[in-house]
Amino acid sequence: METRVAVISIILENSASVDEVNKLISDYSDYVVGRMGIPYKKRGISIISVVMDAPQDVVSTFSGKLGKLDGVSSKAAYSKYVFND
Repeated sequence: METRVAVISIILENSASVDEVNKLISDYSDYVVGRMGIPYKKRGISIISVVMDAPQDVVSTFSGKLGKLDGVSSKAAYSKYVFND
């Protein structure tokens, strides 16, 4: 299986969506290498970075599902290297 390392940047502007974001991260936990969350209290938002090692279609699907949530923006950046496991 070919995988790539990717980081998904998430900006959470609607705190009502936090449970759905956490559920999605949990649903994809087999691919998650790590995550970091930063509450930006001054702006009333949260910024989350999720590092994944997964097939490109899995990362794309995950990021797309996040972006469909109310008040959630997401973007994926991929490594140039492909790994064969």
